[in-house]
Amino acid sequence: FKGGDTCEYLLSSGRFLGEKVWQPHSCMMHKYKNSEAKNCLIDKHIAFIGDSRIRQLFYSFIKLISPQVKEEGNKHGNILFEDKSASIKVDFLWYPEVNGSMRQRIKSWTEGSVAKPHIIVAGAATWSIKIHNGSNEALAQYKINITSIAPLLEKLAKSSDVYWVLQDPVYEDMLSESRKMITNEKIDAYNEAAVRILNSSSRNSKAKVKVFSVSKLIAQETIMKSADGLHLPESSRDTNAMILMNVYCNKIMKPIDGSCCQPQPPLTLIQKLAFCFFTLSMLGYLIIHLIHRNNYRKNKSCTDVESGEEKPAISAPSVSTLEMLLHCFCKLGLIMTYFYLCDRANLFMKENKFYTHSSFFIPIVYILVLGVFYTESSKETKVLNREQTDEWKGWMQLVILIYHISGASTFLPVYMHIRVLVAAYLFQTGYGHFSYFWIKGDFGVYRVCQVLFRLNFLVVVLCIVMDRPYQFYYFVPLVTVWFMIIYATLALWPQIVQKKANGSCLWHFGLLLKLICLLTCIYLLSYSQGTFEKIFSFWPLSKCFELNGNVYEWWFRWKLDRYV
Repeated sequence: FKGGDTCEYLLSSGRFLGEKVWQPHSCMMHKYKNSEAKNCLIDKHIAFIGDSRIRQLFYSFIKLISPQVKEEGNKHGNILFEDKSASIKVDFLWYPEVNGSMRQRIKSWTEGSVAKPHIIVAGAATWSIKIHNGSNEALAQYKINITSIAPLLEKLAKSSDVYWVLQDPVYEDMLSESRKMITNEKIDAYNEAAVRILNSSSRNSKAKVKVFSVSKLIAQETIMKSADGLHLPESSRDTNAMILMNVYCNKIMKPIDGSCCQPQPPLTLIQKLAFCFFTLSMLGYLIIHLIHRNNYRKNKSCTDVESGEEKPAISAPSVSTLEMLLHCFCKLGLIMTYFYLCDRANLFMKENKFYTHSSFFIPIVYILVLGVFYTESSKETKVLNREQTDEWKGWMQLVILIYHISGASTFLPVYMHIRVLVAAYLFQTGYGHFSYFWIKGDFGVYRVCQVLFRLNFLVVVLCIVMDRPYQFYYFVPLVTVWFMIIYATLALWPQIVQKKANGSCLWHFGLLLKLICLLTCIYLLSYSQGTFEKIFSFWPLSKCFELNGNVYEWWFRWKLDRYV
């Protein structure tokens, strides 16, 4: 547990999981795709101002928008990038020293003579150390210059996002002779001066320049892989660019796996009503329970003092249906509160999933060994009988649960095997429903409602409490739709069941014909995305199957296991 500003943690602290995955302290970082980056930065102007290290960050940043960009052009000059499709402008302005020229450029933005950028990323120091041979006079001048620039940056920070990038450490053994004076001791002195001076005059939290210090931590782990001892390797630059994207875009795009810099969403009306319902259920249960307990105490047997005889004990009153129902709602309410606090509130620290072989295979081996000690005899002899399929489903649920908890989807062999298990689970679901209708011949509305309630109750409650769309929990919509397809196929005239089919072989051909028609429909629908999307874009289906404003995700999930 740790409250606080996750933006601050994202910009200042974290660690590596493995070699390449950066984990910010206490929050999750989203990996932005090009389309997401464009949607976030549409009609935005971003300016990078500084030296060659800032230029590297500039290139990594624009590659998130347009991956085909090549690092070419005048290295010691301004570089302009524009994505006309999304009206995004990203400029790199070559100002290798914190001096009067940099101050003049920043001042022009505050005066309104030049269009003010929405995001400003600045930083410089190594050139000052190099040109002045690491002298103390240069450091003193740097302090004077940054003191004169700081109020301008703070003024810009009132309406724009301003970031000051601290200097990364160098790998001194690899530096060329012309750069030997750039030492980590000097860099630390320059960073200390920048941190102390920036925001020293600002009391307004909204007008603060954000200090981008996390780059230092990343460089400490990776600078040894640098080509020249000064500039970061590409993977580290990409991590810095992704952090920058998360700081600005998370509050706009609100990604599910990006909790850093994302404020807690306000409660919706339906969430408030759910909270009131569970609270009233708890109060109602407590009141009824206390009344029953009080009545029981009054009627409890006691020794008759006059006769010395003991009256027969009065049994505890039976629990009423209402009390049992309220008790169940109490438990459900507590579980949902826990879910909400973990998943939707910023109460607990969060981490991105990071796959390791041990995190997946150790629990698998554990449950296999445990399973050996739990065996039961079965009276059934048929293949795929109920007990057998239930056990098979149980094993698959355990494996799929471990797969999701450990983030094993990033490891392709495990992902492929899990896809087989999901397909097998869908097959068994379909087989179970088919068997019921085939043997029992019960096509009543009660049976349909019973199955739909059983499949969807938990998910619907989750949708309400978590403020998530139904399609977010995609497996339940998938199973629900296939159940309805199986029901519709078998319930349509003529209704062919086992009892009827045993009387004549023709009914078997009739059932086969039904299944062939179903297969044909599935085949045609799977090769016509437009038709599929039109069907599920009609209200109210669209409300159930849309995710991020379209039904593409539902189309993708439905298509994966359409034949099984």
